Amino acid sequence: MASISSPGIGSGLDIRNLVDSLVRAEGEPVVQRLDRRQERVEAQLSAIGSLKSALSSFKTSLLDVSTFNSFARRSASSSNESLFSATAGSTATPATYQLEVEQLAVAHKLATGSFEDSKASIGTGTLTFQYGDPSKPAQTVTIEPGQGSLEGIRDAVNNAGIEVSASIIKGDDGYQLVFSARGTGVDNSIRISVSENPANGGNTDMNGLSQLAYNPDAEVGAGRNLNQMTEAKDAIAHIDGIRVTSASNTLNNSIPGVSITLQKAESGSPATLTVAADRASASSGVEKFVEGFNKLAALFKELGGYDAASQTGGVLQGDATLRGVENQLRRMISNVVPGLDGAYRSMADIGIRTQADGSLSLDKARLEQALSQNFDDIARIFAAAGSSQDSLMRYAGASSNTQPGSYAVNVTQLATQGLYRDVAAQLSSLTVGADNDSFRIKVNGIQSGLITLNRASYEDGHALAAELQSKINGDGNLSAARTTVKVSFEDGAFTFRSERYGSVSQVAISSVKDATASALIGLTANSAASIAGLDVAGTIGGRAATGSGQTLIGAGMAEGLRIEVAGGELGDRGRMSFSRGVADQMNTMLDQFLGDNSFLTARTDSLDSQLKTIGDERENLIRRMDSLEARYMRQFSALDAMMAQMQSTSNFLAGQLTALPGAYNGRN
Repeated sequence: MASISSPGIGSGLDIRNLVDSLVRAEGEPVVQRLDRRQERVEAQLSAIGSLKSALSSFKTSLLDVSTFNSFARRSASSSNESLFSATAGSTATPATYQLEVEQLAVAHKLATGSFEDSKASIGTGTLTFQYGDPSKPAQTVTIEPGQGSLEGIRDAVNNAGIEVSASIIKGDDGYQLVFSARGTGVDNSIRISVSENPANGGNTDMNGLSQLAYNPDAEVGAGRNLNQMTEAKDAIAHIDGIRVTSASNTLNNSIPGVSITLQKAESGSPATLTVAADRASASSGVEKFVEGFNKLAALFKELGGYDAASQTGGVLQGDATLRGVENQLRRMISNVVPGLDGAYRSMADIGIRTQADGSLSLDKARLEQALSQNFDDIARIFAAAGSSQDSLMRYAGASSNTQPGSYAVNVTQLATQGLYRDVAAQLSSLTVGADNDSFRIKVNGIQSGLITLNRASYEDGHALAAELQSKINGDGNLSAARTTVKVSFEDGAFTFRSERYGSVSQVAISSVKDATASALIGLTANSAASIAGLDVAGTIGGRAATGSGQTLIGAGMAEGLRIEVAGGELGDRGRMSFSRGVADQMNTMLDQFLGDNSFLTARTDSLDSQLKTIGDERENLIRRMDSLEARYMRQFSALDAMMAQMQSTSNFLAGQLTALPGAYNGRN
């Protein structure tokens, strides 16, 4: 049976309150010390979090100035936007041009004859779409049983996601199925071959699915079974009097770095195209950079400064972490950019200076003057950039380890494409039939599926080469890997050439349907005819570079420097200059500051560890105070019992004394 305890009843002392006071007096200084430590650590942890957030925001403000392409933008304008509009990239050369639009590109359209019902049955089998540009992959649509009507064929074509759309138009004479090329121009003109199901031996007549066959070179009713509603046309324009054609209404390669969108044809009415440095965009990017840094500088001051009025310091005043971040960033702003020469080499040269309070000021007039005098040099103050006098040697990028400098480039081997050419397999027949219509090919390590050619008699070796290229590039395995080949015909033999450069570029005929029959059309599986591509080789800065396709990758001081060599002579190719601007340097440093293994992360982990330690100390304190309370309670309870016993003894003795004879009791 549990005993009932009432501390102090024997002595009259308030033992519970006395013990609580003693325990509180013992533990309260420690609690206050832990509270102060926790408050300080939590404040520092919050400050580090604010610093990381501010650094991340500042990194965002560098987007428009940290790369050459983002800073050194070009603008393109048209004096008559109703005729054409234009945009320009960073590689475009500032200039003015006269542009005349003679003809807009038009998409090819084909239509069937008229049918009384849109559900009228046509037939089943496969439709293979090929295009005016033989390099475009052939695309096949299967018309399954139940899909053989006008509506079913329309839906099957549209659901296949190919370069042709289908629609049904109801005219005065009935319903017509219309095939429209999704792209404009002669290169996107449509050719349709049919394989009927069941095979009836005639895939070009006017019966069944063969009604949809369209070969512009065939006779009507014998392969040219659709009506041409709209002829495919290329766009025609004249730039400074030079005739330019394009399959689309966008001219992307006529002026390097400039994209021109043709809007309307109007012969004899040229308009002016002006390409210029986009100084407004560059100026805006610099202003964002200054604003972003000033927000960061304000936080540096708030966290690490001292307010004389309130005589209080920031949470991170004197903190080495904060000082380290601030000093490194400020040093970059004040330093000369390595690798640059000329009039513009630092922030101060273009009007950016550090003020007494640590913020940056921007002299906009000086910046505008600098941008107007040497736009690209100003870009190099901010961005990472490379330049070469060799037009066939292009700066393609760098790594964080690439050191600024001017590096001599020597090319000992140009990159080549892998190819397959069997000179012994001379073309002796232009007829593709049941015994030589299929084969498999391996390109860049990717094995194709079974490739089937259209059974036909081809006009010449070039026409058969176009058929081979179209069907190879239309193979599902190869197209999924973005792997293509170019097939050409020369000196009686075919050449299959990978579009890719380098040692990974390889082409091999894996198998043919019938070796004897296929050899008649120059198609053989001869492994000796396969020649692998070569990677570019050479040195950068006197050290052997790694070749990958057409790209040389530097080592040593030039580690990570990538140079694309598109051709030219072997031997000394001049120099590639590389500089790393302030914004690029900051971008790299901020990545280091904000990374998982950075000292800021380590500092955060340390503060989290301190909070855990404080929590552990609080738990230990609670256990110690519980133990102390229990000890005090035992001691005071013993005292209480002793005092109760002494009181009882006192009362007993007093009673005994009173009972003694003759004892004075106060009444006598």
